[in-house]
Amino acid sequence: MSQEDLVKKAAIPGKEALRLHPFYKGKIEIVPKCIIRNLDDFSIWYTPGVAEPCKKIKENPEEVYENTNKWNNVAVVSDGTRVLGLGDIGAEASMPVMEGKALLFKYLGGVDAFPICLDTKDPEEVIQAVKWIKPSFGGINLEDISTPKCFYILERLRKELDIPVWHDDQQGTAAITLAGIINSLKIVGKKLNEVLFSIIGAGAANICLIRTLIKAGVPPKNIIAVDSKGILHPNRKDMDEMKKKNPYKYDVAMRTNGEGREGDISEAIRDTDVCIAASKPGPGTIKKEWAARMNNDAIMFAEANPVPEIWPWEAKEAGIRIFGTGRSDFPNQVNNSIGFPGIFRGTLDVRAKTISDEMHIAAAYAIASVAEEKGLREDYVVPTMEDYEVFIKEAVAVATKAMEQGLARLELSKIEIEERARKIIDRARAETKCLIEKGFIREPQ
Repeated sequence: MSQEDLVKKAAIPGKEALRLHPFYKGKIEIVPKCIIRNLDDFSIWYTPGVAEPCKKIKENPEEVYENTNKWNNVAVVSDGTRVLGLGDIGAEASMPVMEGKALLFKYLGGVDAFPICLDTKDPEEVIQAVKWIKPSFGGINLEDISTPKCFYILERLRKELDIPVWHDDQQGTAAITLAGIINSLKIVGKKLNEVLFSIIGAGAANICLIRTLIKAGVPPKNIIAVDSKGILHPNRKDMDEMKKKNPYKYDVAMRTNGEGREGDISEAIRDTDVCIAASKPGPGTIKKEWAARMNNDAIMFAEANPVPEIWPWEAKEAGIRIFGTGRSDFPNQVNNSIGFPGIFRGTLDVRAKTISDEMHIAAAYAIASVAEEKGLREDYVVPTMEDYEVFIKEAVAVATKAMEQGLARLELSKIEIEERARKIIDRARAETKCLIEKGFIREPQ
């Protein structure tokens, strides 16, 4: 297939999305989960019977997990300020993405997720809104919120709420990227604590990735990070401004780049072993001649959406041995969809109070193990959404780590966690299949 044909193929999902979104007028809906034998049952599910579970919850708030769907409800919260590669497009325009997220949550993880698009850009108002809706949800998934406020919002909510708050652009991306790095390094025969990293982009995804890499054993000096103004280093002229406006990026500038490199992307990539890009959509953000300056057996993940920073064929022509993107239509999809459904499944099933860094690192190793068990190849370093077991293994790993860290309200065995996760996920898929077979979900026309 020619490069022109490959580019045309890459445009097909967008064209189909414009055709099918209006056809279905949205991607999710609410359906009953309780039996309705006749209208008399509403005296149980609503008044007068419903007063009894209400009183029970009033006496013991923890009973809400037993008497309502809070245990499985997740709010997908966004202010629409950094949506995919589209930027600040607003709350309404972010709705298709948040609905899509909810769909993935349900089908892949059996989680009941609801899109909550907020008509505000004020971080304090976002924090307050999440606090207000917290009684209805067992977890919060922050999504597509611009930096640096996304760090502040996550930090505040993790401290102030007793339910897990997760920012998928940070922790989710870090988990799946780490999984891909772990397996890619196995293929090329290099070690995580010895290789040199170039990190292109200093937004939510990569700032969290850097923190995750360091916790996973990468020496900070082995990381060279680049933002829109160049390589991060302590001698940059804008350090005082950075410290004031984005202390998270400032911390990266102070801790990393042991060589003291300065310059742009081309200089950052030079002689590195692993390049992770989560920056400006391409093509052309990373030039082929820059990629060619990496070490032998180089690894590169270009994760920008909807178009990666460099096309896969250009990276291969530059000598990159293992290449991945965030897209499902290219090999090695380094995409959050492999992570968050299973991670939340495990988190919800033990009623964890938060999702720690150690929990999403445990998920990364679980993700990596699934691909390794199936057989690693240069075009298969992470599982795909079709690898059903990845979501089960993540759930077990995350729930186990939560219990080890004293963050879980429930104590379950690994067998119990696995059986519970499998049952819930199987049900979600069977329900969808049944709705299609019965014609309640129409075939596209």
